Parts: sequence; structure tokens; C-alpha cells
Amino acid sequence: MERSLQEGLSRDAKRRLEGVRLLLLDVDGVLTDGGLYYGSTGEEFKRFDAKDGAGLVIARMNGLEAGIITGKTSSIVEKRSREFGMTRVVQGAVDKIPALEALLSDGAYTLDEVAYMGDDVLDLPVLKRVGFAACPGDAHGSVRARVHYVCGLPGGRGAVRELVDLWLELHGKLDAVAERFWDGPGFAGSGEVFPGGKA
Repeated sequence: MERSLQEGLSRDAKRRLEGVRLLLLDVDGVLTDGGLYYGSTGEEFKRFDAKDGAGLVIARMNGLEAGIITGKTSSIVEKRSREFGMTRVVQGAVDKIPALEALLSDGAYTLDEVAYMGDDVLDLPVLKRVGFAACPGDAHGSVRARVHYVCGLPGGRGAVRELVDLWLELHGKLDAVAERFWDGPGFAGSGEVFPGGKA
């Protein structure tokens, strides 16, 4: 039997994650592997993980909204966020606290209802403020030492999916998700379109 993702999670961390309704993510080093790839004419490429993508669609199907706060500005991120139907996206946010405040300015969520996943020191101010702080397994040591949850998987290679699965497990929904795809309609009838063409 596969071990529970909740093993080692403190009672306080579980309580915090139970209250989360919005998952905000950094991009480089979280949704991607952190590598910066450039073509011969200067065009930029980023690698995203399909399992993370599936996790974000499944999260939305189960009532967990996702958004982005990133220090860089990229048309690739704009395209990827559109594919996921994300409306809470701020790029070019070197200082991420004003970005966080802007994303919450409509009053739909409180800070306690927000989880954030970041991987480096620029993310620490947001990680300190939100209800639940997480990072990929290969995040900088200063981040790993301060968050509620350190993923076993690295950035851009399943860390986001791991956090979504943890949220689903904590809410008693993880098995139901698997059953929907094993015996049921999968994405069919959900109104969701899977980005990137993976089925």
C-alpha cells in the first residue's frame, strides 16, 4: 500500500492546509525545473511537467483554484496560465508581497486560505504570510527550513502534483479522483479541457 502523503505533517500544518482554497505558485523552479533555455535568436523555452498540469486541472475540478506569482515576465507563462483558465496571475513581481495583495484585493480569499509554493529566497516574504507554505524538494535550503511542507519531488517534475495530491488526500478526495478515471468518465462531463494534449 502506498504511504500517506500526510506522514510527518504536523497537526498545525494539517489544520492550515485543510483551510486552503487558493494555491499560488512561483514558476521557475516550481512549475518548471528552473533551467533557462534560450534559442539561437534569443527565444526562451521552459519545460513544464504534464503531471503537474493534470494536477492543476484536477485541483480546479475539486474546488481548489490556482494562480501564479512570478518574478519574470514571459509569453510562455501567459500561454500556460490561459490553458489552465487561471485568472489570478502576476508576472514581473520582483517584490512579491504587492502581487499577493493585488491577487487577494477582491476579498474572495483570506491569507489563511492561501497556499504558496516557492523555491528561493525571493519567495520567503510570501511563504511567511500565507496560511500554508510549501516548496519543491530541490528548493534552496533557507526555504526548505521555513515551510510547512517540503515535497519529495523536485520543481518542474511533479512537486506541484504532489502538493495537490496532499490537499486532495487531506480532504478525503484523492481516492475518488482515481476512481473517476478508473471506472468513471475521467475529464468527460467535467467541462475541463486538459492543456497540452495529454489524455
